[in-house]
Amino acid sequence: MVRFSTRTFLLEHLQFFTSLVKFMRNPCVDAGLIPPLVQMLNCKDQEVLLQTGRALGNICYDSHEGRSAVDHAGGAHIVVDLIRSLCSKTDPASEKLLTVFCGMLMNYSNENDTLQSQLINMGVIPTLVKLLGIHCQNAALTEMCLVAFGNLAELESSKEQFAYTNIAEELVKLFKKQVEHDKKEMIFEVLAPLAENDVIKLQLVEAGLVECLLEIVQKTVDSDKEDDVAELKTASDLMVLLLLGDESMQKLFEGGKGSVFQRVLSWIPSNSHQLQLAGALAIANFARNDGNCIHMVDNGIVQKLMDLLDRHVEDGNVTVQHAALSALRNLAIPVVNKAKMLSAGVAEAVLKFLRSEMPPVQFKLLGTLRMLIDAQAEAAEQLGKNAKLVERLVEWCEAKDHAGVMGESNRLLSALIRHSKSKDVIRTIVQSGGIKHLVTMATSEHVIMQNEALVALALIAALELVTAEKDLENAQLVQILHRLLSDDRSAPEIKYNSMVLVCALIGSESLQKEVQNMAFLEVVSKLRSHENKTVAQQASLTEQRLAVES
Repeated sequence: MVRFSTRTFLLEHLQFFTSLVKFMRNPCVDAGLIPPLVQMLNCKDQEVLLQTGRALGNICYDSHEGRSAVDHAGGAHIVVDLIRSLCSKTDPASEKLLTVFCGMLMNYSNENDTLQSQLINMGVIPTLVKLLGIHCQNAALTEMCLVAFGNLAELESSKEQFAYTNIAEELVKLFKKQVEHDKKEMIFEVLAPLAENDVIKLQLVEAGLVECLLEIVQKTVDSDKEDDVAELKTASDLMVLLLLGDESMQKLFEGGKGSVFQRVLSWIPSNSHQLQLAGALAIANFARNDGNCIHMVDNGIVQKLMDLLDRHVEDGNVTVQHAALSALRNLAIPVVNKAKMLSAGVAEAVLKFLRSEMPPVQFKLLGTLRMLIDAQAEAAEQLGKNAKLVERLVEWCEAKDHAGVMGESNRLLSALIRHSKSKDVIRTIVQSGGIKHLVTMATSEHVIMQNEALVALALIAALELVTAEKDLENAQLVQILHRLLSDDRSAPEIKYNSMVLVCALIGSESLQKEVQNMAFLEVVSKLRSHENKTVAQQASLTEQRLAVES
């Protein structure tokens, strides 16, 4: 037991030391003062513990050397054990001590993944969650817990631990009590990283967070106060995040009859850009399975999205454009929706954004059109004969700074040919200079894109070889096909479609000469023993055709 005189002396020195380390962290570390300070955490005197905790918190504040010294002296481990032992005590002195210790851990681990992982491995998360539940009436301690959660919640390993606690229930309960903007914002900062975990998403939905968010939206939507605008954005963004989980999304969809789904629909015609954005993104998230997509299209959601796009054609909000196009693209995936959406005029609505210079909008525009024309011959022909569209696609095929836009442009160019099988479409693409891009696409690192290009080129060769002949020569298609067939890494379907294309190219005198000069017979004959039977059969047919033409 510490005698009174010694205790007084000790406390005076600790208080002096606590204020000193704010200005002299590194000298204190270099002087070896941290290990004896950490040992004082074993003292039973609460005032000594309080001052020691404060001193260690100051040592750790924004100091790598201080944190490292505390770590080596085992300080964090002792503090975690102390928090665990004091957790259930609700007297003022214990709560004050818990607040200081939580603050010390916050300073210790702030923006340091290694030390955060260390605390997680010590099992600090369940302890802190329990602490929040027991001491939710203590504002200072609650705030310190929330800051500690915010520190830890960014790590993936922490989310797994949080998922095994009742953190969702505690945070929602705490959130419902808050009136001040700053306090709500603090809880939001913990909720956002936690809600990235699908298990926690569902827990938050079941704990009633969605109702809280909808209430905030309702209260703030017509306000222009800075705090209200910030709350509206945070609440609607978090709502969209909750819908990224399959289970949480389906729970809120409720077969399209859920009150949450209906409320989100009402955001789309709103005058608030933030709500328009969140509403469109929410629809895109709901549209992640065929059943939901079919229900939404049958219930008029497409018209709402087209009306929204119409409001943003001239100098529109790019994020809203992108979100609405994302939703339409997802809705167009089920086969039964394509014709309905085309009849509703979605293609025409999307084409209004051809002038956009914003890559995210271009990317979604292309994806939406590609989904719409899948197996829709009439629509593919109509779009493929649209010279303005094709010229824009050819331009975007050269957007080397935006790989996504470049890839989608190539894929749509190929899709227009594959789904229309139209000579007019092929002529339009030849006239616009698109052939070279399809040939380049055949060398893509993605097998699906290679295949789409080869099938489109085979249709060109079968339907309009004379028109495309010169462009195919200039793009060195024959040399590329030889390379694809010679390469052992080429997928079976690539080899198969390359041989089909070779056979089609023989119909051109100049291309036939190139094929003969490249010694294709030798390459093709080796493929007769290919392990894939379809490839082997096509090799035999191709060999016969080449032998006849030679």
